[in-house]
Parts: sequence; C-alpha cells; structure tokens
Amino acid sequence: MTAWRAYIVGSALLEHRLNRELQVAHGLSIADYEILVSLSEAPDMQMRMSELANGVAHSKSRMSHQIRRMESEGLVRRQECPQDGRGVLAVLTAEGLAKLREAAPSHVQGVRDHMIDLLDPDEQKTLAAVFSRLTDHLRGFE
Repeated sequence: MTAWRAYIVGSALLEHRLNRELQVAHGLSIADYEILVSLSEAPDMQMRMSELANGVAHSKSRMSHQIRRMESEGLVRRQECPQDGRGVLAVLTAEGLAKLREAAPSHVQGVRDHMIDLLDPDEQKTLAAVFSRLTDHLRGFE
C-alpha cells in the first residue's frame, strides 16, 4: 500500500508540475507536448489518429478533441489518409515543430530536475524496467 500511494501521489504531483511549467513557459499542456513529440518522431511527421491515440494512451474521442484544438492553434493539421479514405492523419506543421523545439529544452530540464536527477543510476534502471513491464502488460488488453 505504501508503494501504491507513493506512486499515485508522486506521479500526480510530477505530471502537475511538468504540465504547469509547459503551460507557463510555452502555452502547451503536457498532452500537447507528447503529441508533438510523437508526430516529430513519426515518418513524414504524421500518424494515423488511432495510432497516435494508442501511442499516447488517449481515447480516440479525446485525441480527436485534442487534435482539433491543436489544429486551431496551427500546431498540427488533419488530412485524409491516402491509403485508406476512412483514415485520418495528424500531421505536424512547421509551426508545431518550431513550438516543440522551443519547449523541449525546458521540458527536458524539468524532467531532470523533478525526477531523473533525484534518482541514482540503479533506481533509473529499475524505474525503466518496472514501467516497461507495466506498459507491455497493459497494452496487452487493448
């Protein structure tokens, strides 16, 4: 129970802090940032909406709402999937890539300040192993 409560409170506080830092400095939510990162790493900086939702652990409806909002801000655009007329792609715009490049250094610093640098190398490896195992297990239910 101690481990569970520490995880629940610690992860909520960490996400809140990182989200606030991104909001104040760059006008992005942590969810926006994760979408921009995912698109920047994808071939041609685009992904099917369903794959993007799965990759950042959002529901399809939440992803659709999020992309619509980000599209109105010029960070992404939606386009029909050329291979499948029913599919929709989310595409990173030049403005979105510029916003990501602007926000990345301060976000990485926040992650280091509030988590990574607080852990010794063995704890970092353990944390990576634990959450990789949890992610693999939980993705098995999708």
